[in-house]
Amino acid sequence: MQQRRLRAVLTPLALAACLTGAAAGTTVAAHAASAACQVTYTVGSQWNGGFSANVAITNLGDPVSAWTLRWTFGAGQTVGQAWNANVTQSGSAVTAANVGWNGSLATGASTSFGFNGSWNNTSNPVPAGFTLNGVACTGGTTASPSASPSASPSKSPSPSASPSRPPSPSPSASPSPATPPARTVRVFWLKPSDVAYDQRYPDGMAKVLQEAQRFFKQELGKTFTLNSPVAEVVNGDQPRSWYENTPKCGDKYWWAVCNMQEELRRKFGLGAPDSRWINVGEVSAEGDGAGGGGGNGWVILSGHDADGAAGLNGPMNRWYGGIVHELGHAFGLPDATSTDGTCMSASLYDYPNCHFSQAQKNAILNGPYGSFLS
Repeated sequence: MQQRRLRAVLTPLALAACLTGAAAGTTVAAHAASAACQVTYTVGSQWNGGFSANVAITNLGDPVSAWTLRWTFGAGQTVGQAWNANVTQSGSAVTAANVGWNGSLATGASTSFGFNGSWNNTSNPVPAGFTLNGVACTGGTTASPSASPSASPSKSPSPSASPSRPPSPSPSASPSPATPPARTVRVFWLKPSDVAYDQRYPDGMAKVLQEAQRFFKQELGKTFTLNSPVAEVVNGDQPRSWYENTPKCGDKYWWAVCNMQEELRRKFGLGAPDSRWINVGEVSAEGDGAGGGGGNGWVILSGHDADGAAGLNGPMNRWYGGIVHELGHAFGLPDATSTDGTCMSASLYDYPNCHFSQAQKNAILNGPYGSFLS
């Protein structure tokens, strides 16, 4: 049974390293090309009344110092929150303009932005065409299905983690029906494109977070709020091996979880830190020597934690203690300097026989996310 590094704390510097750049590759839902530009419009997630989309632009013409992309929705869709672009809408016409840092595009250079939107629950077609700085991308658009669960199974767990029943199939994986209320703990399971859907993962993550919620109430007299459903299931853009082997954040320990975090931020417009939510992300990918950690309002965990939450990797108390430890980091606590009986030390492995010290309680209650507790 793998144990996380007790010093896997996301410092501001490490967190910034995790969030540099843009994830490579997205599921192509529409494609328009000409001598001037290429546009990839992806509906990454869709749910009752809402959807999340990503738009990637490649400049095939002369270099530009600023850009404006325009398109028209064909079925009454509307844009809500957007990131990495200033997006406005008038009727069905949408205009997206660069922000300060991504306006310059050399020939062949690319950038992307995303948004959450609403639709009529009947039809959410890809826009028929795009213009970049007034020039039509005249290659046309060809729609393909948005991301959906693959039929390929996940890699086999170790003998001690053999599943007791086969995975449950699911035709889709989507976030919660509406944007969760602020000052809550938001939980994501990112399922790589070649990992089969298994209901034990969102159910198990909910169980682990609910136990942590109970523990915080026991220790602090207050606790955090979870959403309904607790876990949002996200179809990953890439196969498991991509998350495991694409360098991100320097140390290979962080690759899988940093790649996950970057994708979650892009798809859901999340900050780091984010004053609206504490975010917990778990990805069914790991790689040799990989792990996870927490800090600055985030918990990012890799495959062995996801398997543990699903009941496939050892005693549940190990995972209850682990999430309490990492949530402590997300709320602003450092690791303890010795095995001192607190959950911020190796005593987490003795859960439920670990506790927060009075100093740790004070630090949580008076820290940056203390107002999240009630």
